[in-house]
Amino acid sequence: MDSRPLIVQTIVLGLCLWIESLAPLFMDRPLPQRLRHGVRNLSIGLINGAVLTFIFWKMVVSSAHWGELHRTGLLYHLNLPRGPERIAGFLLFDLWMYLWHRANHELPAFWRFHRVHHTDPALDSTSAYRFHIGEMVLSTLLRLAVIPLLGIRLADLVFYELLLSPVIIFHHSNIALPEGIDRIIRLLIVTPNMHRVHHSDVPNETNSNYSSIFSFWDRLWRTYRRRDNAAIRYGLQEFRAPRWDTIFGMLTLPAE
Repeated sequence: MDSRPLIVQTIVLGLCLWIESLAPLFMDRPLPQRLRHGVRNLSIGLINGAVLTFIFWKMVVSSAHWGELHRTGLLYHLNLPRGPERIAGFLLFDLWMYLWHRANHELPAFWRFHRVHHTDPALDSTSAYRFHIGEMVLSTLLRLAVIPLLGIRLADLVFYELLLSPVIIFHHSNIALPEGIDRIIRLLIVTPNMHRVHHSDVPNETNSNYSSIFSFWDRLWRTYRRRDNAAIRYGLQEFRAPRWDTIFGMLTLPAE
């Protein structure tokens, strides 16, 4: 398995954790509480990473290689030069990520897993790793079909992942990014001020701002919302009990 995405996301995670310690948006948590929160989220992330790497990564590679061998999928039928093909593939896969994220909110069976991510009461860089293993497995299994259907090459998939992880860590961070700078960046890329609205405990706001890398999908599909970040309360109203913020609670929450 290509180690570059892991190296890049480790560097970006460390950088974001450092910056949000110097310039946090919310400053209401003492260091021990921050550390416990981070350890729980990263522990879930390590479980997910181990399962996906050692059980499913070879399946993803095989799916991509099969598509390349048989030249199946939309991109091969478009017969684009290699450069435009890579750009088109990147955009198509990011659109898939938008649609998948939206499905996790709109389909009850998927939401049971995805809501684990939304029970986080204090958003920071480690929240980027707080996903239930059931959601990660479902996402990976669907990719086995999506990759050859779109005609995504393995090298292009790795490149997408290389950029996806840093962006997700960044837009979950507790960095107090000035609104003027955030506004410019979010014309193209999902930013903290944009994504925090998605983690609001107000349902209409939770069900918005689904984009992963490019922010324009939400504008295109009219799911874009704005709100004063300082007034946002994170989490889900029905799962505020401390037990849902433990590793055991996160793993068993879909059964509730």
